[in-house]
Amino acid sequence: MKLKFIDYINNIFRMIFRGKKLVKLGIYGPINVGKTTLANRICKDWIGEELGTVSKIPHETREIQVKEKVKIRSNSKELDFNIIDTPGIATKIDYEDFMKFKLSEKESKARAKEATKGVIEAIKWLENVDAVLVVLDATENPYNQVNITIIGNLAARNIPVLIVANKIDLKKAKLKRVQNAFPQYRAIGISAEKGKNMEDFYDALFELIK
Repeated sequence: MKLKFIDYINNIFRMIFRGKKLVKLGIYGPINVGKTTLANRICKDWIGEELGTVSKIPHETREIQVKEKVKIRSNSKELDFNIIDTPGIATKIDYEDFMKFKLSEKESKARAKEATKGVIEAIKWLENVDAVLVVLDATENPYNQVNITIIGNLAARNIPVLIVANKIDLKKAKLKRVQNAFPQYRAIGISAEKGKNMEDFYDALFELIK
């Protein structure tokens, strides 16, 4: 039986990762989906400390943040990871959106400028990652322009991807909707905040790079 193209690509990446001692893992996604919360959860699980600050204000993370050599284990396997938390991807950044959170006009304009620069840096960093977690909010419709743009950029670079449907602890969460939106990739549901389903997440992560 002939291998499907996606299986062929996955086999190539598995051969590449087999000899790797350090995996550069990028965490990507739109704003306010829980990217930094997931980065913090991973770091707390394995090294007991957080990576970044979480806020309800959009674009709290405006610069690339890296935690190096985080040793993760799953099913008797062990690998070192550089956890790379990236600014939220957005197709439009309006300073007035920040003013809704009681930031001054000056603060809002500065934040919007930094956020725009952060998005550009996040895309550039795709050249430096070995695999990517695409974090999506499981309570929202995943099939939108921002998510399509993110997935398209990753597909064009043939980067291994695991889609993480976050916030599955919430009533409106629909994992199946996320899985159906991008069926070419595996999607796993978690709650990074509550630590729900993290064991399965780590298993899926090692499956991605084995």
